[in-house]
Amino acid sequence: MAYDIHQVINMSQEELDQLFSSGEVGEIPDGEARGTAIIAPGTPYNYAIAQVINFFAWQGKIFDAKTSTLKNEISPFGFRAIIAKVYKDDSWFDHKPCIVLDYSETSTVAQRVRDEIRKVADKQYLGKVYWGNKHLIDFFLQF
Repeated sequence: MAYDIHQVINMSQEELDQLFSSGEVGEIPDGEARGTAIIAPGTPYNYAIAQVINFFAWQGKIFDAKTSTLKNEISPFGFRAIIAKVYKDDSWFDHKPCIVLDYSETSTVAQRVRDEIRKVADKQYLGKVYWGNKHLIDFFLQF
């Protein structure tokens, strides 16, 4: 089942957690994915916050499966920066396999950031962002 961004953006944190847990690890993606930050799940402000972030800060991720890396698309100008290593490992959330986006060795700015993603539908991934070992936000990727 494919998800409409409005479905995902209106989910509560509990629903996002359930969707992430039910996702599959899948293959490391390849290509450009539009991203939506999910900062305030279950609130009426979530969509507005996501739109502001999408315009001013983060638009998505560009994966290169051959090199197991990615770059984030950031700023209103769509700069491609903030590189991460991409590999499969167990999730910090539920200890099941996921795809890890690891910035610890590739970025000074995001050195403490770890993202985890799982495929929730064809060409759609749900992700969790950690700062250190603390869960901060979720995000949705559409290829």
